[in-house]
Amino acid sequence: MVRFTRRTSRFGAVLLAGVLATACGTACGTAGGSAGGRTSAPAEPPAPAPSTSSPPASEPAPTGTASAVDRTLAGMSLSDKVGQLFMPVLYGASADASSGENQSRYGVATPAKAIKKYRPGGVIVFPWAGNVKSVAQIVGLTNGMQQASPQIPLLVAADQENGTVSRLAPLVTKLPAAAVIGKTGDTSLARQAAEVTGTELRALGINLDFAPVADVNINPRNPVIGPRAYGDDPRKVSRMVAAAVRGFHDAGVASTAKHFPGHGDTNVDSHSGLPVIKHTKSQWAKLDAPPFEAAIKAGVDAVMSAHVVMPELDSSGDPSTLSPKILTGLLRERLGFDGVVSTDALDMAGVRKKYGDGEVAVRAVLAGADLLLMPPDLPEAHAAVVKAVKSGRISRERLDESVRRLLTLKAARGILESAPRADAAEAERVIGSAGHRRVAQRIA
Repeated sequence: MVRFTRRTSRFGAVLLAGVLATACGTACGTAGGSAGGRTSAPAEPPAPAPSTSSPPASEPAPTGTASAVDRTLAGMSLSDKVGQLFMPVLYGASADASSGENQSRYGVATPAKAIKKYRPGGVIVFPWAGNVKSVAQIVGLTNGMQQASPQIPLLVAADQENGTVSRLAPLVTKLPAAAVIGKTGDTSLARQAAEVTGTELRALGINLDFAPVADVNINPRNPVIGPRAYGDDPRKVSRMVAAAVRGFHDAGVASTAKHFPGHGDTNVDSHSGLPVIKHTKSQWAKLDAPPFEAAIKAGVDAVMSAHVVMPELDSSGDPSTLSPKILTGLLRERLGFDGVVSTDALDMAGVRKKYGDGEVAVRAVLAGADLLLMPPDLPEAHAAVVKAVKSGRISRERLDESVRRLLTLKAARGILESAPRADAAEAERVIGSAGHRRVAQRIA
């Protein structure tokens, strides 16, 4: 997902098994063979800790996590559960700031009132939504939004890749784009950069980053990925992606590998059109899959879908975000990912070509998505998913699967039972610290 302006069934796993097993044995680098869920690969030597902040809270024990998730899920209404799937943009510099955009989109004026009305699972912050003005202001905004969701704390997300896509610039430490890090060949730098970014996000009250980019940028005419990717070699990109995932986790922040099944070989921007990538299954296994496998083995929290069509993976003509063959058959069943599947922004043209905004949300859930990012019409999308559950089109069990994954992510990052509270003075101390600047200089 990238914004430069404000407007802008089951897959045949058996068919791919032999291809993937053969291709990944030579092409996956640190990814190895098929990933088996969220188990960690043998870790690289720990990167030197660049942070001057206090260490992140330890993760809850698995038993405690499961019981907390079960208790929370049992107490949720249908509307609560459906709300948990959505991550909208809310407008304003504070939780209590009135905005005409909020009023027109959500029927209430402030972020706090929108959260209380729809009870979303999370929110995402953007400069163009008036969310990013100063360190103290962001801390106040994230704290205020968490206060508006007392029952279940929010995932507060940012699209902070560094380089071209840097939503919190110029407040945070300026770090090079992934392509610059990739050219060094030093995975410890990818890990340190991610830890710096994660530490600063956490200090601001942001607990999920939509990074790292796991695309392999093999098309020099690619208008939307380019320097956002670590490079054009699947093995090198895989190592960098795995290191970055570990760096975010070092900082106590959730990470997202994007854009599945791969957005690297396109000359169309999915914000304004629907890219078609004609990779064969064998080419996909060799070129696109390895970084996602590496991310999964490193324990990545979420994988973001791409609004691209890959006819050789799904002949329906639907983008991957709406494809059960790709999100369930390929990502879940073939690669073994059991974390959160996030859509890319649902207001992008690439996903809105064939269906209305309510139907897009329903089809994304049916395809296997858990987190519905930036719906252009939240009331319509929320109502459509509720209706689909009540009619049986989306089963109650399918809805609970997604909600459970989202709650489990929150529990794993220590934000399910009590919302984190950021401290402005601590954030000012951590962000742009001497240690963080040294990491940026070392990479450059």
